[in-house]
Amino acid sequence: MKVAIVHDWLVTYGGAERVLEQMVECFPEADLFSLIDFLPDRDFIKGKHAKTSFIQRLPMAKSRYRGYLMLFPMAIEQLDLSAYDLVISSSYAVAKGVLTGPDQLHVSYVHSPIRYAWDMQNQYLKESKLESGVKSILARSILHYIRMWDTRTADGVDQFLSNSAFIGRRIAKVYHRESTVVYPPVDLDGFSVMENKDDFYVTVSRMVSYKRMDLIVQAFNATPWRSLVVIGDGPEMARLKAMAGPNIVLLGHQPFEVLRDHLQRARAFVFAAEEDFGISVVEAQACGTPVIAYGKGGALETVRGEDQECPTGVFFGEQTEASLQGALARFERQATRFTAGNCRANAERFSKAQFRQSFMTAVTRAIAAKADSRCGVIDSRVDGRSASSDVVHELPREAPETALVS
Repeated sequence: MKVAIVHDWLVTYGGAERVLEQMVECFPEADLFSLIDFLPDRDFIKGKHAKTSFIQRLPMAKSRYRGYLMLFPMAIEQLDLSAYDLVISSSYAVAKGVLTGPDQLHVSYVHSPIRYAWDMQNQYLKESKLESGVKSILARSILHYIRMWDTRTADGVDQFLSNSAFIGRRIAKVYHRESTVVYPPVDLDGFSVMENKDDFYVTVSRMVSYKRMDLIVQAFNATPWRSLVVIGDGPEMARLKAMAGPNIVLLGHQPFEVLRDHLQRARAFVFAAEEDFGISVVEAQACGTPVIAYGKGGALETVRGEDQECPTGVFFGEQTEASLQGALARFERQATRFTAGNCRANAERFSKAQFRQSFMTAVTRAIAAKADSRCGVIDSRVDGRSASSDVVHELPREAPETALVS
């Protein structure tokens, strides 16, 4: 089999690229495709260079590639994948829209349908200051076009894989397709359990509005006997610094060693965003640290709530100060239930090895289903005709045994 892996764009090493890294581990001989490739370090993809689209050569593509959003659908469709038996797309934007033929198998791992074009459109427009005016009309028109294209191209995918059941529901609503959940890989080897905890809470995030770091800061401002350490940086940093009380320390961006140290020593990890999956939530549990999380999105799948056996965290039902403070109080009342061992055991469900096993199982099943469907077409064509010599001429030149599974 000739295998191609398609990724939206290659500019940094983030959560989606961790998934790509493990896909390359599964298919080390695969060719890589992407809209652009400006990676400074490509060790995680075994030194591969992606075959890119025309956007790679456009002015300021390295730093301002998102400004070419209108061209993304056309660009991804120009990638020539006709020589490949198996096409795997790793998609959180347009990678799933690549063109494939009827005898090719397209498996699409969807991190999320395009967030800023679908249910997060209004939030995106607000953050971009595009809520009104001529620019707003233009932006809304582009996003409307992206939604129509995104829906249409779903028909070109043979098998959808989702990074959580939460995203699976989003796929079902947007594309009207079922998906198989394959949780993304977390590098658990980089974290170790610490049993003895210090008396502070920690949160780690990019400082952007939808992460709701302001909610966490406000909740701790109102309970000054609780200490909070905040790690991360971004557009909201100045505002959060201005509102933070003396019981809150904002460290800004920190190297991995400092991040790990705080995750290991913290009494609990606080998480207020509605995330698709939430890698940091799993990393905290890998350190033996329980989680206090907003009860929506991927956290419901990565944290065992207080109503479960061997719980690893507490959920709050609303993104309000009162709801978060209530969860903090419940956690403190029953703190002995949340053991470091149970937290680590729960995190082990999301290891890199587990991802590779689940991913390969899903791909293998998709290959078998594709082969069965091709053989079924051949059988139906034979059954529907008389046994005459022209039946042979109607059959594909390939025999069934030379199909995708060979």
